[in-house]
Amino acid sequence: MRTLILGLLFCAIAWVPQAHASEGGGFMRHVKVDVADKAALQRGARDFANYCMGCHSLSYVRYLQLEKPLGLSQDDIKKYLIFNGVKVGDPMVSSMPAALAAKWFGKAPPDLTDEVRVRGTDWLYTYLTGFYLDKARPTGVNNVVFPNVGMPDVVENLQGAQVPEYKEITAPDGTKEKVIVGLKQVSPGSMTPEQYHHWVRDIVTFLAWTAEPNKLEREHLGVWIVLLMILFSVVAYFLKKAYWEDIH
Repeated sequence: MRTLILGLLFCAIAWVPQAHASEGGGFMRHVKVDVADKAALQRGARDFANYCMGCHSLSYVRYLQLEKPLGLSQDDIKKYLIFNGVKVGDPMVSSMPAALAAKWFGKAPPDLTDEVRVRGTDWLYTYLTGFYLDKARPTGVNNVVFPNVGMPDVVENLQGAQVPEYKEITAPDGTKEKVIVGLKQVSPGSMTPEQYHHWVRDIVTFLAWTAEPNKLEREHLGVWIVLLMILFSVVAYFLKKAYWEDIH
């Protein structure tokens, strides 16, 4: 019975959702992603390759790894995801040299393979939907969860321009301060707000998969292991009972 209790306790701990702390100010949007949704993964991979890989890499993921989980053929990968002449077995690395990127931007754009594990899906979703106009910044924009962000709003043509909506609150020391409670669109992009949020969700879904490519397989195997532990515990209990009956 002790083995059974420990097994169930381990299972409960493993399935507790992990909390992700946000950094900076602003509000946090929530998004639900499903890494088993192959259509969303395919769209996210396509859009990441077209809009993000000019600067950002996924150096711990190889193009070939996308084949089975995303339901893509190698020809699909070559046609829709590879634009710099690399091989299907190569890592998903940006064609922008890191040294030159650091020289041009002051800091090389980060590798995004583990971004979801570090930040969380809510943070990344809010970040990609949270750029707003700020004349005080060199790029002309700021971000609700990453104050004074160095990255420009490269998807403003899709989302459109936004301005923050503030609310005045009283800080613990009694002073008044303004916090961002929302964003208001002031000029349209090529997508409606609903379309853009779906577009971002697909990219976040794909990045959630890249952070843990074996998550579904691991969870499936974990269920069988827990069931095996329960079965073994039952057998061990009756063996113990039969053994002590003979002794008594």
